[in-house]
Amino acid sequence: MWVNPKGCLADRVLLCFHGGGFFSGSMYTHRKLFAHVAKAVGCRALILDYRYAPEYPYPAQLHDAAAAYHWLLAQDIRPDHIAFMGDSAGGNLCITTLLVARDQGLPLPAAVMPISPWYDMEGIMDSLDTNAGKDLLFTKEWVSAIAAMYLGEKGDPCDPYANPLYAELKGLPPIYIQVGGDELLLDDSRVLAKRALQAGVDVRIDIFPGMQHTFQMAAGRAPESDEALARYVAWVKPKLGVG
Repeated sequence: MWVNPKGCLADRVLLCFHGGGFFSGSMYTHRKLFAHVAKAVGCRALILDYRYAPEYPYPAQLHDAAAAYHWLLAQDIRPDHIAFMGDSAGGNLCITTLLVARDQGLPLPAAVMPISPWYDMEGIMDSLDTNAGKDLLFTKEWVSAIAAMYLGEKGDPCDPYANPLYAELKGLPPIYIQVGGDELLLDDSRVLAKRALQAGVDVRIDIFPGMQHTFQMAAGRAPESDEALARYVAWVKPKLGVG
C-alpha cells in the first residue's frame, strides 16, 4: 500500500513493516501509524503486506521484505532516500532485511526506525521476567509460542536472520529504537542497541517509562504517542535530505 501525503516528496520513501507476531496485523491495521510519520516527514510510505505464519513460517516474511526493498531500488529510488520503519515483528524485519541487503551487496538505506522490536527468539531476555505483569499484552509463554510458530519445525532460534542478536551488525546504517519501559520485550531493544554500538553503528535508543508495547499506535489520540513520533520525524528528516 502506498501512502501519499499531500505535497510529499515522491522520491523519499519509508519502507514500513507492520507488527503482529508474523501471524497477524496488516497494512490496514498499521496504515494510520505509518501515515502519521510519512505526513510529518513529507515523504511517501510503502507498507508491506507480507505472508503470515504458521502457513508460511520463517523465512517467508524476510523474503517478502527483502523483495520489497529490491523492488524499491528497481524503481530508481535512491537508497539514501529510503528509511525502514516497523513495529514489533516489523521491527525485527527492519534489521534482518538490512542484514540480507548488506550480505547481498546491495546499497543500504539511510536510516532504520524499529518500534518495540522483537528479536529474542530463544526467550532468554531478563525483561521477560522483570516486566511480567507490567506488560498488559504479552506473557512469557505467549511470546515463546509465537516464536515457535514463526520459526516452524525446522527453524533455529539462534539464526541471525531470524534473531539478529546473533548477527554481525557491522556496516549497518543509523538505527533509532523506541521502546516502552514496561514491555516484556524491553531487553530486545537494549541488547540490540548495545551490540550495534559495539559494532560501530550509529545507534539511538529511547526508553519511555511506563509505556506499553507499540504505544505509538495511539498517534493522534495520545500526546505520548505524538511526542514519540515527533522524535522519529526530527531524527530521520535530515538523514533523508528533507528540509
